[in-house]
Amino acid sequence: MCKIRLLLLAFLILAIPAASFAQFGVSITFAPPALPVYEQPMVPANGYLWTPGYWFYGDEGYFWVPGTWVEPPTVGLLWTPGYWGWGGNAFAWNEGYWGAQVGFYGGVNYGFGYGGVGYGGGYWNNGAFNYNTTVNNVNVTNIHNVYNKTVVNTTAVNYVSYNGGAGGITARPTAAEETAAHEQHTPPTAMQTQHVHAASTNHALLASVNQGRPAIAATAKPGEFSGQGVVAAKQAGAPYKASATEDKAAESKATEDKAAESKAAESKAAESKATENKAAESKATENKAAESKATESKAAESKATENKAAESKATEDKAAESKAAESKATENKAAESKATEDKAAESKATESKATEDKAAESKAAESKATENKAAENKAAESKATEDKAAKPKAASPAAESNKPTTARSQPTPKPAAAAHAQPASKPATVAHAQPAPHPAKEAPKAEEHPPQ
Repeated sequence: MCKIRLLLLAFLILAIPAASFAQFGVSITFAPPALPVYEQPMVPANGYLWTPGYWFYGDEGYFWVPGTWVEPPTVGLLWTPGYWGWGGNAFAWNEGYWGAQVGFYGGVNYGFGYGGVGYGGGYWNNGAFNYNTTVNNVNVTNIHNVYNKTVVNTTAVNYVSYNGGAGGITARPTAAEETAAHEQHTPPTAMQTQHVHAASTNHALLASVNQGRPAIAATAKPGEFSGQGVVAAKQAGAPYKASATEDKAAESKATEDKAAESKAAESKAAESKATENKAAESKATENKAAESKATESKAAESKATENKAAESKATEDKAAESKAAESKATENKAAESKATEDKAAESKATESKATEDKAAESKAAESKATENKAAENKAAESKATEDKAAKPKAASPAAESNKPTTARSQPTPKPAAAAHAQPASKPATVAHAQPAPHPAKEAPKAEEHPPQ
């Protein structure tokens, strides 16, 4: 509803001529609260102009619109604040505007250069705004286009926020202000409109809540209701008195809030119950799904374990077979190698035996030949000896005739020489041992006895 009123108000302001500008607005039968006491936040940057705070009206009664620094829509324009004015049967809000001159704003002393008439907070010079540090909070280290001039208020110092009616300010527009009212005006900027809307949605800014002492009295920039640039009111401009309408609105609001809370509680309980039921169903479904999944997972794991065991068994069997085959091959190879070695050993032994036998035969043959030769030599020597010994016997035939027959036949041992002619038989050695030729030496002894 408040938004609709603001839009309607803006439309009406733009539609009416300048001469009738102050005649339209929101009509209220009871006066707004006194202006709160607060300090101005520091100007955020060069070129910003101060717009003082004021009480505005919404669905829940009066609420505070914090004062703030604003960038003007065009260089060279000044701000004329809005004000509440008594019209004989109700209070009407006269919207503020931008113009080349500051017009009439009900004689309300908003402070910070707006003492009731005109503006003593600064002026434009060659496109730059010059700040009066007497009434403005300016950081002169960053902003150098400043001056210092004492501002004298033309009205009594009070915190009354409206013109006319019981207890209101009695000021009337001057000729200059009447002229300024007929000049071309520019409505509040979009930032200013958003600033008012933000204030209307902040419950703490309601006069019935803050009792005329808002916690957000001023801000460094429009719409910024938190942070370092926020300034709280020091005190209310006057004791706050709620109107009968506000009391009724407050009671109605309390009833509505209580009904809303009850409804919200019931709705919350129903939602909680539904949520619990849904959660229980969801939990049951999840548990069932989890059990089913666990069963499937267990079966899959068991199957995987069995498959893995089977694969492992097959791998082990294959490895065992492969190892057995390798072991068998190794054994066969070792057996073949052993057989080869044995055969080689046998061949070598046979060859060695043959060589030894041959060597033995050769040695035996050589030994036999040596023995035969020795026997032959010995036989020859013996023969020669025998022949030598036989020669004297031939010189004495008579004697020989007298020898016994056996004595004469002694030369028969010659066949012993024939025994030497048998080289292959071992008995030839025995022939060497025969002393048969020695008795031949005894033959001469028989010759020694012839004289008988």
